[in-house]
Amino acid sequence: MIKSGFPAYRGDLRYHCLGCEKEYPGDELYYTCPECGSVFLLKDHNFPNLKEVSGEKWRALFDARAAGKITALRGIFRFYELIAPVFSEQDIVYLGEGNTPIIFASDRLRKNVGQNLAFKNDGQNPSASFKDRGMACAFSYLGRLVREKNWDQVVAICASTGDTSASAALYAAYADNRIKSVVLLPHGKVTSQQLSQPLGSGALVIELPGVFDDCMRVVEFLADNFKVALLNSKNAWRILGQESYAFEVAQWLDWDMQDTALFVPIGNAGNITAIMSGFLKLKDLGLITVLPRIFGVQSRHADPVFRYYQQKPEQRSFSPVQVSPSVAQAAMIGNPVSFPRVRDLACIYEKVQGRGTFNVVQVEEQAIIESMLLANQNGHITCTQGGECLAGLMRARELRLMDKNELAILDSTAHALKFSNFQEMYFSGSFPSGYDIVPKDEYVNSPKQILSEVEKERMSQEEFTRAAAEKVIRVLGLKSD
Repeated sequence: MIKSGFPAYRGDLRYHCLGCEKEYPGDELYYTCPECGSVFLLKDHNFPNLKEVSGEKWRALFDARAAGKITALRGIFRFYELIAPVFSEQDIVYLGEGNTPIIFASDRLRKNVGQNLAFKNDGQNPSASFKDRGMACAFSYLGRLVREKNWDQVVAICASTGDTSASAALYAAYADNRIKSVVLLPHGKVTSQQLSQPLGSGALVIELPGVFDDCMRVVEFLADNFKVALLNSKNAWRILGQESYAFEVAQWLDWDMQDTALFVPIGNAGNITAIMSGFLKLKDLGLITVLPRIFGVQSRHADPVFRYYQQKPEQRSFSPVQVSPSVAQAAMIGNPVSFPRVRDLACIYEKVQGRGTFNVVQVEEQAIIESMLLANQNGHITCTQGGECLAGLMRARELRLMDKNELAILDSTAHALKFSNFQEMYFSGSFPSGYDIVPKDEYVNSPKQILSEVEKERMSQEEFTRAAAEKVIRVLGLKSD
């Protein structure tokens, strides 16, 4: 089963409904069950055959591939057999996604927080967010369908708070020219940096009034009634690609997950779903011996999953919530489509590893933005979602949910520059009241102008240099030797 070169193994992937448990073949586009309307997970019916190979040999293979030169296996498909082992080499789309680093916290940050922690910088993916993991898999599948079925054209559509649209538009621009990219965004709810990405990739961008959930309902209607490729996390192929996050964390830590806890923003619940599913696969095949603990994090402004798990187990009932403005924009979702996946996988996760291995914590907006600033002012490149995870870690410590010996891996889902406008709003004190954020002097930073343009115009070059240098000397408090 294990050979050099592109893998010979092929799986038998089928859509498995989490509602009525019916199955459908994996060679057609499905998003929800035609029978009951619930969401799918893709399951490989040949997966038990992978157990014929020891965990030790799988580890050696994946480690060897990390240094390999086969383009199709350099990214998320380094873990081909565990993700979507139905593609040929020509099917796989690779734009440099995956293999993002885990950066351990600076000493100052670690001492400030009181916990050993690290950030997984998924903003170092091609479109600057973790969404590229899922898109690489989804577009590999979609391109294969277009080629095999000889479709004239297919519309690839998504609703987004920014990162999904950027990723979908990028991969669509690279893929088969018969794939047309369309994204629906909530007007005024996407940063200018994020909006520039799908526009720059040539996608048709349509803005709607409301929030992400409103855009998602429109996209779901189109997917249910027309031949379009839905690229949100309802797409089970995206979940498979995002499982690579779990595989990379385990490999980075040399396959030892003892005393490790992962903090993940919940948002639409696709990523936390994928991460749990990925770790369960690794445990089942013997690549790891224990499952890491998982902490989902939600802002108080968008916390339906937190509210669900606050209820007594026998009384739990899920209800969507009306969201309020959040700096963790990608997580500002009141009705996550992947919640049924979270519920099912969390139950399995705790059956395998025990109670307390899955948790959800709620954090305040003030804590999210200030945690982002705290991380970045201590040498990291953390987005607001990464700030949400750091806030979640500190909240878990307050609740005495963390062991002092545990390593916390925090998911920084996107690049910090995507959310620089929130940093500017904090520094300038210009957050609208709905955010519930009041800046503190200890975090505020702004440029200091020491000479005006008018003053410069009156000086010679030599006079300007001396005058500017003297002002800098005073600002810095420098003393001559």
